[in-house]
Amino acid sequence: MLAAVSPDLIAELNGAVRDVSPERDVQILRQVADLFLSKASCLGESQIAVFDSVLVRLIDRADARTLAHLSEILSTVELTPRETTRKLAFHKDALVAAPILRNSNRLSEKDLLEIAKTHSQEHLLAISGRTILNETLTDLLMRLGDVNVSNSLARNTGAKFSECGYATLVGRAERDESLTEKLGLRLDLPANLLRELLAKATDIVRARFLTAPRPVTQGKTQVSGGATSAPRPKVDYTQAQSHVLMLNRTGKLNDSMVNRFAVRDEYINVVAALALLTEVKIEAIAPLIESDRLYGLIVACKAARLSWSTTTMIIRNRPGCPPTTQREFEQSIAVFESLLLSVAQWTIRFGADRITAKKID
Repeated sequence: MLAAVSPDLIAELNGAVRDVSPERDVQILRQVADLFLSKASCLGESQIAVFDSVLVRLIDRADARTLAHLSEILSTVELTPRETTRKLAFHKDALVAAPILRNSNRLSEKDLLEIAKTHSQEHLLAISGRTILNETLTDLLMRLGDVNVSNSLARNTGAKFSECGYATLVGRAERDESLTEKLGLRLDLPANLLRELLAKATDIVRARFLTAPRPVTQGKTQVSGGATSAPRPKVDYTQAQSHVLMLNRTGKLNDSMVNRFAVRDEYINVVAALALLTEVKIEAIAPLIESDRLYGLIVACKAARLSWSTTTMIIRNRPGCPPTTQREFEQSIAVFESLLLSVAQWTIRFGADRITAKKID
């Protein structure tokens, strides 16, 4: 690790900014940025400050294209020159500011709030894509941002919303199907607002929820090495289908029987029963049991005329699935209670075609 930046290097950097040629300015700016990147992992704050004092002066003399390139480069570095970073973030050209606004951890909340209040919609859009956003920032972005900002916030799983912020999003979703879809997938949406959202959603949007991928929440444990989990072994449902068909013919395939299947962890029978009761293919029901999203499974249970008690039992005992959180459980109740039987039946049948088509693709 470098103990210090050499006096010769300091003299060279400080001397560079006295050059008055615009072409030379661009060349020096790129050289200083490249030098910083080559040493970034070895520099301490005092050494970074040396580069900062040079870059800040060069920024005022560089064109937007050069600065946008510098911004892209610095947005990939954890410890960047602070004043240089701020100057780029506050730049009036969003192409210059956006990479820093999206990624830099060297900006304070005060900086971000000030930029959001005084700059363009493109600046707000960049801020809305940050990995972590607290309620103060999202409330301000919601108040000042346009539809693109709202949609960006809705799909950002690292954005935290106040109750007021979420209510604003739900209100806007009434006129924006894309926003409705994004909000319906959020795991932190309060149950009362999810109920309101579903009540306003079109049938087509509800059906899309069945096949939409669940966003990865911040802090969730990933599979080691970024690999995906191994595919589940193929299950033969032939015997289960014959069993539930016989029960149905004798009038015994009812809510209590499906509840018993779930209690006994007989999920092959649960899948076969749901498929028969909803009149859709096994291939469409099985993924709903295995999915880490509960929406499709709840719709299937509602369409099958199962009680909430039995639906709860199916949710809680699913094999190989993590325990349901309290917020997910509250959302599940909201979904179940908001669905009319006819809507649930149409949704599962329409969505089943999309599920099986995706499996074929």
